[in-house]
Amino acid sequence: MSKISKARLMMIATIAGGILVNVVFAFLASRLNFPIYLDVIGTIGVAFTAGTLPALIVAVFTNLFCGIFDGMAMYYTLISMFIAIISSYYSTDRDNKKFSNIIKFIFLIGLLGGVLGASIQLLLLGKPEFASVSDACDLLTSSIGTNYYFNFFLLNSGLNIVDKGIAVFVVLSVVKFIPVKKINTLRNLGWKQRPLSRETMRKYGALSKKSGKLQRRFTRLLVGAAVAITIVMVLISMSIYFEHTKKEYTLNAHGAVRLAATEIDVNRIEEFSKRGQESKGYVETKLRLTAVKNNYPGIKHLYVYIIREDGLQVVFDVNDLEETEDTFGKVIPFDEAFVPYIDRLLAGEEIEDIQSGQTFGWQNTIMHPVEDADGVTKCYVRADVSMDIISDFIKEYLIRIVLIFTGYLAVILAIGLWVSRYYLVHPINAMVDCTNSFMYEMDNQAVLQDNVKKIKRLKIKTDDELENLYNALCKMTEDTAEQVNDIRYQNQTINQMQNGLIVTMADMVENRDSDTGYHIQKTADYVRIILEGLKKKGYYEGKLTPKFMNDVVMSAPLHDIGKINISDTVLNKPGKLTPEEYEIMKTHTTAGKNIMEKAINTVKGENYLKEARNMAAYHHEWWNGNGYPEGLKGQVIPLSARVMAVADVFDALTSKRVYKEAMPFEEAIDIIKQESGTHFDPKCVEVFAEAEEEVRLVLRRYQED
Repeated sequence: MSKISKARLMMIATIAGGILVNVVFAFLASRLNFPIYLDVIGTIGVAFTAGTLPALIVAVFTNLFCGIFDGMAMYYTLISMFIAIISSYYSTDRDNKKFSNIIKFIFLIGLLGGVLGASIQLLLLGKPEFASVSDACDLLTSSIGTNYYFNFFLLNSGLNIVDKGIAVFVVLSVVKFIPVKKINTLRNLGWKQRPLSRETMRKYGALSKKSGKLQRRFTRLLVGAAVAITIVMVLISMSIYFEHTKKEYTLNAHGAVRLAATEIDVNRIEEFSKRGQESKGYVETKLRLTAVKNNYPGIKHLYVYIIREDGLQVVFDVNDLEETEDTFGKVIPFDEAFVPYIDRLLAGEEIEDIQSGQTFGWQNTIMHPVEDADGVTKCYVRADVSMDIISDFIKEYLIRIVLIFTGYLAVILAIGLWVSRYYLVHPINAMVDCTNSFMYEMDNQAVLQDNVKKIKRLKIKTDDELENLYNALCKMTEDTAEQVNDIRYQNQTINQMQNGLIVTMADMVENRDSDTGYHIQKTADYVRIILEGLKKKGYYEGKLTPKFMNDVVMSAPLHDIGKINISDTVLNKPGKLTPEEYEIMKTHTTAGKNIMEKAINTVKGENYLKEARNMAAYHHEWWNGNGYPEGLKGQVIPLSARVMAVADVFDALTSKRVYKEAMPFEEAIDIIKQESGTHFDPKCVEVFAEAEEEVRLVLRRYQED
């Protein structure tokens, strides 16, 4: 039998032994009704000898098997998971043999288990799991007067410290007889190359943070898949539950209004509406209506209304404990939902159910006419039914799902991390470590050649696609030096083509518009000033990358590209536009968007054109939603368009037109400030106003004669 096969058998035996020890001791504690669990001895032992992943497997399967004789065991998986992780971390500490550190370790996992365990018991059971613990809490509360729940947390933490203390000392007593060589064999089982030192691991950890973060992406993928499946299952079950409840509540409401109608003396309804409790039989009727409401689950409100021309007059409101002047006799104006039915209500006809909201915020209003002996409607009974997603059922259901799911997710996650670390991350980091130097020394051919040799010395053998990647990398680095010069030349050519395209397209528009002298140059400068101000202030930090800022400034001249579709008679009209002409002028935003969309489809992957599209389409949108073409509001408006809105309006104010003179700087900047929060993004206005000197320099640079 090969050495690696022996190591794997040793690992399997270690995990199985850890699970068996946990289950046996937990079963004995359960049968003897001990207020402690004794179910983490194997978990801590495996963490000390084999590491985090095997300990997590032991923890999860222990709780799974213990669930056979202890229904609460599965909900403690989260606690077992934390204990496995902490124990594994503690076992690698060189000072872990110090008695003081052992005590700290016991208190840490004991308090963790005590607090989380008590919280889970209160969430699911509303009381301690063990009757003896509950009795002890009652005794402490009655004897010393402390809070019951405080006593429970304190007592449960103490019991857990004892429980974990027993487990730790048992493990330490056994582990010292296990040869260090066997422990190292178990801990190094995952390596597909020579095990790395701690110093090298820290170095590679730094590389992971600076590079593609492959392990984190792999982790997110695993977590995302697991969470997505869980969410879908939860949503489906909740949706089915809500649909069923909606039908049940609606049937209840219809039954309630019909029954309530039979409890009302229609011949005295006018008297009831005027005199209320002073009327004979009013109080008795209200009590019967209250009984009706209480007997039908889901009914939130029950009213009796007389329909008036100006609204709904309250005759009975069974939701109040006693009638007050604020409710009795009050005429409630028709709200928006009732508007389509006003005529039919005044005519005494029966109307359809009025539903509002979605699945998790659903409400249904039922209006039932109450008729006299001649069939004339005298009043209406109204019942409102609704469902609140924050119900006891949903909360308990979600709590149980989260508690169970978390433990199994931890195992899935740990396995994924283990696979990614040894089959992907460590080999890739080794390649990255070798290639980083020539990535930063592209002009030095000798450095590139040295690194080619260094990469070949890695000799990565994973027997999969990663090894193919390594071989391809070795070959690729041999040609890197020659390719770098070609790439640099091509990038310069592309940048020149981009700049030329923007200037040419913008000039096509400006040369047609007699009133836009230096408009594209000035607005581009204003855009740059605003973006730099936002960056300096730390606003929109995640958005304002150097590339984004460069793309926006670079494509700012294209914001009015859509004016190329506007006729000269409208574009260059020497006076105020008519409403019809203004509507035509407004189409330059959608026209600009269409032009940029076509350009983007032609020039694939050019992000600067995407910002050009955003500015062309939305630079006339208002912060408060009153702009055009789509009425976007607030941060829904692309940031580049919000910046351009300030720059465009300020330039329009301070520029001379055929029909107006240029406005002084002070007046223009005051108008911009006044429109902060209505027309403009307040942050854009703030930084623009604070950059007064820079803005004045731009104005002077393009001063019109």
